[in-house]
Amino acid sequence: MPAKNNFKKGSAEMLLLHILKEKGDCYGYEICQLIKEISEGLLMFPEGSLYPALYKLIDNECISDYKKLVGKRMTRVYYHIEKKGEERLQNLLTDYLSASTGIKKILEFDYTKMD
Repeated sequence: MPAKNNFKKGSAEMLLLHILKEKGDCYGYEICQLIKEISEGLLMFPEGSLYPALYKLIDNECISDYKKLVGKRMTRVYYHIEKKGEERLQNLLTDYLSASTGIKKILEFDYTKMD
């Protein structure tokens, strides 16, 4: 699996929770489109790979889902962030920022100044 996919997989939970917290309730396809649009195409999650992450968040009581009739016959499943999801998001953001700061320090370190 390419490294880019590993980063995406690890960040999916954080991105899903962030979008639901900031934008509000969304359905799966809408979330996929938001990720693609906001990242200017740098990140793309096919719907099929996004749903397992959504289901895991539901199982962990971080989000809930509900169905909404759209038009006469179409039903969409919307996802809603719960208090536990907001707490999980804060933990993920703290971990992400800490890890990215550490990675940046290592990548920018001047090894020529070592003894």
